[in-house]
Amino acid sequence: MASRTLTICLLSYLLQILGIAFRMGKNISGYLDFAWYVGRVITTMVFLCVRQVAMQSLSVATAGLHILSRLGNNTWTLLQLPGHFLQPITDISSGTLTVRDNRTDLQYLIPITQNAIDAVDVGRIVDPSHQSQSGLRVFDPGYLNTACIKSNITFIDGQRGYIQYRQFSIEYLFENHDYEEVIYLLIWGKLPDKPEKEHFQRKLAASCVPPEHVVQTIASFSRDSSTSTMMIAGIAAYASQDEGAISIMGSARPAYLGRAGQVDAAIIRCMSALATVVALVYCHKRGKDLTPAHPSDSFVANVVRMMGFRDKRSSVLPDVGIQRCLEKLWILYADHGMTNSTAAFLHAASTLTDPLSCCISAIVSGYGPLHGGAIDLAYKTFEKIKTPNEVYSLITAVKTNKQRLYGYGHRIYKTVDPRVKLIHRMIDQHRDKVESNPMLAVALEIDRVANDDEYFTSRNLKANADLYGCFLYTAMGFETDIIVAMASLSRAAGVLAHWREAMLERGPALWRPKQIFTGKVLSPTVKT
Repeated sequence: MASRTLTICLLSYLLQILGIAFRMGKNISGYLDFAWYVGRVITTMVFLCVRQVAMQSLSVATAGLHILSRLGNNTWTLLQLPGHFLQPITDISSGTLTVRDNRTDLQYLIPITQNAIDAVDVGRIVDPSHQSQSGLRVFDPGYLNTACIKSNITFIDGQRGYIQYRQFSIEYLFENHDYEEVIYLLIWGKLPDKPEKEHFQRKLAASCVPPEHVVQTIASFSRDSSTSTMMIAGIAAYASQDEGAISIMGSARPAYLGRAGQVDAAIIRCMSALATVVALVYCHKRGKDLTPAHPSDSFVANVVRMMGFRDKRSSVLPDVGIQRCLEKLWILYADHGMTNSTAAFLHAASTLTDPLSCCISAIVSGYGPLHGGAIDLAYKTFEKIKTPNEVYSLITAVKTNKQRLYGYGHRIYKTVDPRVKLIHRMIDQHRDKVESNPMLAVALEIDRVANDDEYFTSRNLKANADLYGCFLYTAMGFETDIIVAMASLSRAAGVLAHWREAMLERGPALWRPKQIFTGKVLSPTVKT
C-alpha cells in the first residue's frame, strides 16, 4: 500500500515540478539546465529517503511518503539553480535537540528550526543550586555563533564562498545591474522598473542639498582632521534639524515602527545626508566648494559630481569612468549581512530612536581597524612594505604574532571571499590605471606567498575584499583618507534595508545582551 501511494505521490510531485519549471522557463536556459534541475530534485529526494531509512529504520516506501508529506507542508529551503535563479526544495534543518542536564538529571527536548535553537528554550534549563538561580545562558564572546535576527535580505555561505542579495546571486547582479537597482532591491525586495528607478533617483538627488548649518559644521574643522570624526559631526548636524529626529523627542508614539511611509522617507533622507556629508568632507579637506547634485543623475553620479570629479578629457561633470567603476564596486559592498556596523545601527535602532542618529553608531563602528577601517590599514601596510621583496619579512611577523595582516582572513569565509574574483575582474578592466600604483605588486605578492604557506592554508585564511578594493579607489584618483568614508557610504543601503525590515516586519525588541557575573554574590541578608 505504501509503495503504491508513494508512486502516485512521486508522479504528482514531478508534474508540479514540470509546471514550476515551465512557468519560470525564462530563468532556466535550455533543456540541459531543465534536466539538471529535475535530476537535482530527484537526487535530493533519494538522499532524504536514504537518510530516513538509515536513521529511523523505515522502509523505503514509508520514508518516501514521510519526505513527500514534508513537501506538502511547505517546509522549504533554497536550492541554487544555474546562473542566478533560486528554487525551493525541502528543508532538512529542522528537528529537535535532546539535552540532558547532569546537574539536575533532567532531560529537555528543544525544537530546532532553520538550523537554530531558541535561546529562550535554553533559558528554561535551570539549576536551583546556582548562585543566581536563573536559566542556563549561552556564553558567546564576539557573537561567534549567535543569531539575533531573522532576515531575507542577504545570504552568505562562508564555506563555499557565495553571496546572495534577496533572490539573486551577487555575481548576477554585478554583471547585469547597476548600484541604484541593487540598493532598491535590498531595501524594497524587488528590482525597480524604469519609472520606479527614475523616481528613486529624483528623490535622492532632491535631498542632496545640505542645510547651511551642516556646511558650517564641517567647515569648522581643520582640513587635516580625521575624516570619520568630520562625518560624525556632519550627520549629527543633519540629525539636529531632521524632522524624524525631532518627532521622536518627547513623544511616546514610535515615529517609525509599522509606518512604511515614514520609514521610506527617512531612508531617502539618510542616504542623501550620508552622500552629501562624504562629499562635503572631501571638498573641505581639499579647499574646494561642493558641486550641487543634478536632479536627473544617478546616486553614484551625484556623489562623483558633488566631490568635483571631472572627466579629464572633456572637463564634464561627473567623470563617467569613475561613476561606472563605483557603480560596480559598490554592488560588492552594498550589504554583508549582520556586520559589526549593521549590528551597531540596529542595536541603537532597537530603542526606536531616529535612523540618522543610528548612522552615527554605524560610522563609529565602521572605521574601526577590525572592521571597515581594515581597507585603509591594508593599503598602509603595502606602503610600509614598499616592495614585493619585503613581503616574506611581513609574513614572518604575522606568523609570530608581531603584526596583523589586514585584508587577509575573514570571520565568515573559510575560502576566498567571493567578491575578490569580481574585484580582480575590475582591476583587469582598469589595468592601465591600477598597475601605475606600485602597491598592487605588493598586494599580489602577499596573496601569492600566503596562498602557499601552511600557516595560512591550514587556518583557511584567504584574501578578502579589503586586500584589493583600495586599489580601485586609488586608481580612480581618490586619496586614501576618503576610502573608509566611501566604503561606509556604499554599505548604507544594506544597513537601512535591515532597519526597514526591523521597523516593518519584526516589531520592537530592545537589544539587551546578558552578562556572566564572575564575582561573589552576597546573600540578600548581608548588609554592606
